[in-house]
Amino acid sequence: MDNTTEVTGPETAELEGGPADGLRMKVSGRPRVIQVTYPCEVETASADGVRAEAVYLYRRDYAVTGEPLRYGFDIASP
Repeated sequence: MDNTTEVTGPETAELEGGPADGLRMKVSGRPRVIQVTYPCEVETASADGVRAEAVYLYRRDYAVTGEPLRYGFDIASP
């Protein structure tokens, strides 16, 4: 089974689990992984614009071949 089927245009994807549970978006090319970032509050301001963000990964569920594509939270992500 070919999991990289050519698709003509963006498709709806839905994230499952983790901090972005239920979030829907449009994706192109059926990416294997979606990265979600969440801003972290910093205690001291940075003059040069440095910021901190938490990073979460969602991996594509290849069993789902139609819209909405499903991406599950990867608990082992950094």
